[in-house]
Amino acid sequence: MQVLVRDNNVDQALRVLKKKMQREDLFREMKERRAYEKPSERRVREKAQAISRQRKAVRKKLQREGLISGPRPTATR
Repeated sequence: MQVLVRDNNVDQALRVLKKKMQREDLFREMKERRAYEKPSERRVREKAQAISRQRKAVRKKLQREGLISGPRPTATR
């Protein structure tokens, strides 16, 4: 992964790097690899993630077809 530093602006380059890492799920992967995960726990986690992905896909499909409303708007103060 490579980030260009323009005009010695390291803060901006760090922000860009963090965004890239977050897009590629590197932070989640690092967190998962911190400690050993038993194979049974891994299967449970992966199954839960698959169910979540499936529900999200169905929800998006229904939203596109107009059968359910879109995401709830956030409350503004």
